[in-house]
Amino acid sequence: MIKGLSRFIKAIHLGGDLLLLNFAFWISYILKFHQNPLHAINDHYVFLHLSFNFIWLILILLLKIYNIERVTRLESIIFNLAKTVFLHATLVFSFIASINAFYYSRKQLLYTYLIFTATVLTWRFVAVYLLKFVRSLGGNYRNVVIVGAGAVGNQIYNYIKHDVASGYKFAGFFDDNIDKSLHRSLIVGNVNDVKLFAMENNIDEIFCALPLTATKNIRDLMAFADNNLIRFRMVPDFRGFLNKKVNIDFYNRVPILTVRSEPLELLTSRVLKRTFDIAFSLSVILILFPILFPIFVLLIKLNSRGPVFFKQKRSGRLNEEFYCYKFRSMSVNLQSDSQQAIQGDARITPIGRFLRKSNLDELPQFYNVLIGNMSIVGPRPHMLKHTEEYSRLIDKYMVRHLVKPGITGWAQVNGYRGTTLNPRYMMKRVQYDLWYIENWSFLLDVKIIFLTVYNMIKGDKNAG
Repeated sequence: MIKGLSRFIKAIHLGGDLLLLNFAFWISYILKFHQNPLHAINDHYVFLHLSFNFIWLILILLLKIYNIERVTRLESIIFNLAKTVFLHATLVFSFIASINAFYYSRKQLLYTYLIFTATVLTWRFVAVYLLKFVRSLGGNYRNVVIVGAGAVGNQIYNYIKHDVASGYKFAGFFDDNIDKSLHRSLIVGNVNDVKLFAMENNIDEIFCALPLTATKNIRDLMAFADNNLIRFRMVPDFRGFLNKKVNIDFYNRVPILTVRSEPLELLTSRVLKRTFDIAFSLSVILILFPILFPIFVLLIKLNSRGPVFFKQKRSGRLNEEFYCYKFRSMSVNLQSDSQQAIQGDARITPIGRFLRKSNLDELPQFYNVLIGNMSIVGPRPHMLKHTEEYSRLIDKYMVRHLVKPGITGWAQVNGYRGTTLNPRYMMKRVQYDLWYIENWSFLLDVKIIFLTVYNMIKGDKNAG
């Protein structure tokens, strides 16, 4: 297995993408016009074909979608690729409109993007997993050393040891403080020995887990690594107050540590999520509402007196209040804004019990999604009284209001839906909500929607 495969990975991704882009273009041409493009082709389509390739090359240079690190998550890789395909289609259609080239077949363009999206996403899945497989067999590896054999260095060592697909080969620890080291048998020298060892053993990366107070040693190692084409990675010790992924930005030359990743702070992410929300909610409103609404309206009216819809003020994004809509599942009562429903609640009507059990009482919230105060997926919105109470009881509770609330969420598909009388239950729900906020991706939203539908079909013991 060759070690230096990494230098060819970008070229392999690029070659595969271009091959599939051209394949999709010409297959769609054949499907539309029933002509062999090698024998007869309109010059307009030759120009469009060249434009397709040129725009793709420009986008990959700007977006750097082939800058894939060994620790980059597959979801991020797929999201960046899908974003590039979407921007490519937007630019192509904008270009066609700008030159008034309306003679191009919309069906051929649609076929092209359907085929290209399906094949290029499949190709990227296969390529990533194939590379992980090669690394797990010992190929495409990088020799690494860890400077600092304390608790932080040990965490990096455990990662390298257990994640063989990352392709790191551990060559040893370096530390001046052997007595405080957790793996004395793996120490091959002190800090001053790193340079000679790295040169003699073809070390590719140095992980520095020294205390930040060891400024002289750290600067010396950084300079050595830079001058010898060795990648240098700092491992700061944040264990006292952080145990999750952080981001570092620079305000001019000042490093700023961001303790919470928020993918939905990116404009492209928000546009993608909002576009999906509008398309999905419109589809439900246009397809399901005309069928289900008359039935539920009739059943609710026959079951108990009162309005068909129940609206209640809930806490939304940035804690802004909004009216959340549901089918009324309880008899009209004065406790609805202060007392949540529990299993076997006498206020729940017979039809309401079915609606709550099946989640169908939430259908009117697609209107909330369409007008923009909710999303399909996100933390569930709570009544104002609960927001006030739980914000005092549960640490980081208010963080869940950094994004729009959702009809369904990561907490709900993991079993935390329904009544939240126990603060510990609410604490777990908040933990899942915060994980969702920090790890959002479009694929995660799709996964949650599928799991929600599956749970609706299977039935959820916490519903009611």
